Amino acid sequence: MNSAEVWYLYVVACNDGTLYTGICKDVARRLSEHNAGRGARYTASRRPVLLRAVWRFPDFPSAIKAEVALKRRTRAAKLQVVEGGADYRGGVRESTG
Repeated sequence: MNSAEVWYLYVVACNDGTLYTGICKDVARRLSEHNAGRGARYTASRRPVLLRAVWRFPDFPSAIKAEVALKRRTRAAKLQVVEGGADYRGGVRESTG
């Protein structure tokens, strides 16, 4: 897998207890952006955010499809995916620590 093609689906827990889901190519950079208030309008007022889960995908289309599918789930169903520790929709679970 070419590292230039790798995309990540990530879930962060916001300071108010909500979850935010996104995709990116560099999770550490994106997490820093979120915590600096530059990541997304949603997370800007809900800082700090804490990384809860990351999955690696081979390309953008598969990552975006997984993101849409995860965002359509209820909060309880999202938490089951996040806390389950398994791969998700073809993405390989990465360590968050």
